[in-house]
Amino acid sequence: MKAAGPIAALIALGAALTLLPLPARGGSGGLSLLPSEGRGDLPLVFVTNERSGTVTVIDASTDKVVATLAVGSRPRGVQASPEGKLVYVAVSDRDDKSKEAIAVIDTASRRVAHRFPSGIDPEQFAVSPDGKMAVIANEDAALASFLDLSAGRILASLPVGTEPEGVAITPDGRFAWVTGETSNTITVFEMKPRRNVLTIPVDQRPRVAVFSADGKRAYVSCEVAATLLVLDASSGDRIARIPFTGAEKPEGIAFAPDGKFYWVATSHGGSVAVINAESNAIEARVPVGQRPWGVAMTREGKLYTANGKSNDVSVVDTKTRRVIATIPAGDGPWGVAVASRKKPV
Repeated sequence: MKAAGPIAALIALGAALTLLPLPARGGSGGLSLLPSEGRGDLPLVFVTNERSGTVTVIDASTDKVVATLAVGSRPRGVQASPEGKLVYVAVSDRDDKSKEAIAVIDTASRRVAHRFPSGIDPEQFAVSPDGKMAVIANEDAALASFLDLSAGRILASLPVGTEPEGVAITPDGRFAWVTGETSNTITVFEMKPRRNVLTIPVDQRPRVAVFSADGKRAYVSCEVAATLLVLDASSGDRIARIPFTGAEKPEGIAFAPDGKFYWVATSHGGSVAVINAESNAIEARVPVGQRPWGVAMTREGKLYTANGKSNDVSVVDTKTRRVIATIPAGDGPWGVAVASRKKPV
C-alpha cells in the first residue's frame, strides 16, 4: 500500500397525460408519462439503459413503468440527490465528446432539467452526503472530476488509476474512493482539500465500491478475480475476501436497510448473492434476470436489479428472498437509483 500522508490522522403527475419530446433546459430530451398511483411519499426507481439512451422510471409502490426519458447516448451511472428531488445520470458519447454530461432529472416533473459538465467519458459517480458535490470517474481519461452541483461546474480533475469506474464517498463526506479497473487499485481522495491520500492495491478489475452505514468498512467487487473484498475504511487493510464461483462475476452492491445483509449482483451468474454482514459469508443466491449489473435498495427492503441482457428489472423481496416482479426496461439496463419525493399535483 502506498500512502501520501498518514490516513489514520485524516480520519479521527396526478392526472394521466402524454408529453411529446420537447427540449429541456440546458439540453434536449424526450419523455413519455403514464399515470402514477398512490399518495404522499412516492419512491421512484430510475434505471439507465445503456444501448437505448434512455432512463426507465418505475413507481416502487406498484412496480409499474411510469415514464421513459431520453437522456442522451450511453447512460450508465445514476444517483439520486439526498432529498430525492433530483436524479443525476452520467451520459457519454463515443463519437461526440461535447455531448458528454451529467444529465439532471427533476423527479417531480420527470424531465431533464439541466446538463452539467462531466469530463471525458463519465461512467460512475457518487454524490456527497450533503448533496453539494459529485465525484465522477472519467474512464478514458484516467481522471476523477469534482463537480460542484450547486454551480454546475467542475472544480478539479485529478489523476487516478487506469480505467476508473466505481466511486464511493464516505458517510461523513470526507473521503472519496475511486476504483481503477485495469490498474487494480483504489485511489482515495480527501475531499477538502482535494488530494490523493492513499492508493490501495486490490484484486483484478475492481468495479463497484460502497461503504457500510457507519463508514468503518468498504466493500469492493472485483469482476475478473470473481471476489468481493471487505476493507478497513481508515487504513485500506483487508478484512475479508469472499470468492464467487462458476460464471459469477460480482458487480453492483446494495445493503439491506438494517445493515445485516448486503446483496451483490453476479452478472453472468444471473443471480444476486445474499451476504451476511457479520460473517461475510454468502448465505443464499436469488436467481434474477440475465446479466444483472446495477442494484439499488428501497427503504422498505425491495431490491431492484438492472438486467443488461434480458432488458428488464427484477424486483426482489429481501425478506422472503424471492423475485416478486419482473419489469420491462429499455435496451441494456445498466444502473439503478432509488429516489423518494412528494407526489406532484
